[in-house]
Amino acid sequence: MFRGAVQLSLDAKGRLSVPAKHRDALTEGGQGEVVLTAHPHRCLILYPKAAWEPIETKLTSLSSFNPQTSGIQRMIVGQADVMHLDSAGRLLVNAVLRKFAKLDKDVMMVGQGSHFEVWDLAAWDQQLESLMAADQLQIPQELEGFSL
Repeated sequence: MFRGAVQLSLDAKGRLSVPAKHRDALTEGGQGEVVLTAHPHRCLILYPKAAWEPIETKLTSLSSFNPQTSGIQRMIVGQADVMHLDSAGRLLVNAVLRKFAKLDKDVMMVGQGSHFEVWDLAAWDQQLESLMAADQLQIPQELEGFSL
């Protein structure tokens, strides 16, 4: 399970240093490979390759004749980048994905259980502000009756 949020910096070459405590779990079961791709919320998602494969299989099994489905396939599967962490535990985020998520220097890496989201720090702050705005904080139906 990937939990927590950590603020990180992309280096001048666009590399992201994965926190040491998550490196082994991210590369486990995938011969050291991870998958980084675009998410419709304008962030990136980082999966261990073994956890990504069933998602990719499901997405690619859907009909490409549906314009909405094929658009999602293009965004998520089409931009998926399989990569290895380097010897220092860094990932090179390609220029296309950096542009998509508007990643500059300061980023947030946010655990989501099976994967991480990677956000531009300003976009992450904006997400939190929007969520907490009184007129936006609505509990989805599937969470009714859920308690923390």
